[in-house]
Amino acid sequence: MYKILIIEDDHTISNQISKYLSGWGYETACAKDFENILSEFTSFSPQLVLLDIGLPFYNGYYWCGEIRKISQVPVIFVSSAADNMNIVMAINMGGDDFVVKPFDLEVLLAKVQAILRRTYSFQNRSAAIMEHGNVILNLTDMSLLYQGKKLELSKNEFRILQLLYEKAGGTVGRDSIMKRLWDNECFVDDNTLTVNINRLRKKLEEAGIENFILTKKGVGYQLREA
Repeated sequence: MYKILIIEDDHTISNQISKYLSGWGYETACAKDFENILSEFTSFSPQLVLLDIGLPFYNGYYWCGEIRKISQVPVIFVSSAADNMNIVMAINMGGDDFVVKPFDLEVLLAKVQAILRRTYSFQNRSAAIMEHGNVILNLTDMSLLYQGKKLELSKNEFRILQLLYEKAGGTVGRDSIMKRLWDNECFVDDNTLTVNINRLRKKLEEAGIENFILTKKGVGYQLREA
């Protein structure tokens, strides 16, 4: 049973979400101490967080940043602040998806199910690692192993590499990567993917893995030859 933490200061909305998701077999908890969200997060240890932007004391961006310091658990922002700036900021702060208020509970459920499936389904695969050019991608803990050193990856970094490993020897289109990272890529600025790729490349280079992700202009990306 997956555990979902609902961080929403409107009790009517949070209770409505909680009741609906509980009916689908999820274990839910609604945040109560909005000054100490991180304590609620660590004590409940959820597999998914539903997070409003406008909250007492500190906003959702702040709490997403705090959660990201200790966990890569998926975060879905749920907010009426649905302008492009807020949506892009939510994604760049580490959010995995964005649901606009008011919303249909069935749509929210579909998003929750998709995120959980995308995040945790790899744990059920028989192979625990993928290897390319002596760089090992560990599917169990979302890390890279290279020359005896372990490199921790963010969720988006892991998903990008996992897709590139799956298509090793070929080119992966930008749209395919955006679909893997964000189910509904229409609200994501194309530059957001570029930012994610550049951050990943910098992390790889700092670990001594240079020119690992190649750009195929006008098409997408691929791993260098093994």
